[in-house]
Amino acid sequence: MEILEAIDRKRAVREYTQAPIDDHIAQIILEAGRRAQSSCNKQPWSFIAVRDRQMLERLATTGNYAAHVASAGLLVVIVLPDPAENPAYLFDAGQAAAIMQLAAMEFSIGSCVVKLHHSERAKDLLNIPSDRHVIYAIAFGYPLDPMSLTSATKNNGRKPFHEIVHWDKW
Repeated sequence: MEILEAIDRKRAVREYTQAPIDDHIAQIILEAGRRAQSSCNKQPWSFIAVRDRQMLERLATTGNYAAHVASAGLLVVIVLPDPAENPAYLFDAGQAAAIMQLAAMEFSIGSCVVKLHHSERAKDLLNIPSDRHVIYAIAFGYPLDPMSLTSATKNNGRKPFHEIVHWDKW
């Protein structure tokens, strides 16, 4: 799939088949995140790749809107140093997340960013050191509705271009 096509077709997918994601494909997705650009090339992230069904079910309780995590084929938890030390860490994590999501599109794998509202519970479940922080994860899975990644429409609920883009000044 071409990059612009993947961007056009990318949707938040929250319903998965529960089919496992092959090790090789999971590694490709994670490698894409590892290779994402970051501020000053600090690469502040670590990733925890979760596939164990029981752990996915437990982690689904760590976000207010994370029920879909229980049926994901893979959850990538993004672990960071304290974002208060450097707010760029959050931007960097977002770049890694976006790149992983686009890589997943190559394999017709849907994804959805998940906010872990109860991050201390997630840290406890995953044995994350106390000096590290988790705020976001990405659920990946084969869409329950395979058509969710194949229909490309120009607006797909997005604001019109002219409402968002300002050239040269506001």
